[in-house]
Amino acid sequence: MKARFMWRAMRTRYRDEVAELSAIRECLRPGDTVCDIGANKGGFIYWMSRWTGASGRVVAFEPQAELATYLRAVCKRLALSNVSVEAKAVGDKTGETTLYILGRTGVSPGASVGARLTEREECRSLSVPVVALDDYFGVNDRVKVLKIDVEGAERRVFEGAGRILEEQSPLLVFECENRHLESGDVWDVFRCLLDRGYAGEFVCGRKLRPLSEFDPSVHQRESGDRFWDRRDYCNNFVFR
Repeated sequence: MKARFMWRAMRTRYRDEVAELSAIRECLRPGDTVCDIGANKGGFIYWMSRWTGASGRVVAFEPQAELATYLRAVCKRLALSNVSVEAKAVGDKTGETTLYILGRTGVSPGASVGARLTEREECRSLSVPVVALDDYFGVNDRVKVLKIDVEGAERRVFEGAGRILEEQSPLLVFECENRHLESGDVWDVFRCLLDRGYAGEFVCGRKLRPLSEFDPSVHQRESGDRFWDRRDYCNNFVFR
């Protein structure tokens, strides 16, 4: 368990998410609070824990109970004592929501509270707890970074964190794709952040480029088999 977790962390840091984790590293200091929303198998958690230190706080939200249990166990084994794992989705309000999971059994990296997933894939559904970040964190909590991977529900996360975005302006590192969105397009998501005073960049290869250069018809072109695996397909964004 520990070896696999660390292998995943190293691959995330030095191969798959180089620009994203570099942006997070530049922002974080010991004692900071950071959220991993849609933590899945925890590729970001080790680094967030290390960079925030014993006085910091990492809150990982993962609504798939099996994955949340795994994350708690591996964090305990690695003595990542500043990490807490919440088996919850994050959305625009606190309560219950429906989570759609690809396939008939097991866990999925593509689980989502967005019903559009059911249009493309065979899914099963279950009811899970959901929380708005403005409800979860008190007014005195200072959140420095939100890392978000929620397969099309990004707008819901931002709407449920309106106070945090307005008052604290945390760094936002998130995935966003037209193919996952319930309605509208990626620019609708971007505008809700630009209107709050954020400026955005997108990850292209291992580098950040200005959001003004992002063109969905080019950078998220939906043509060919497994178009999302093309090297020129861009779906990760950094907003400051």
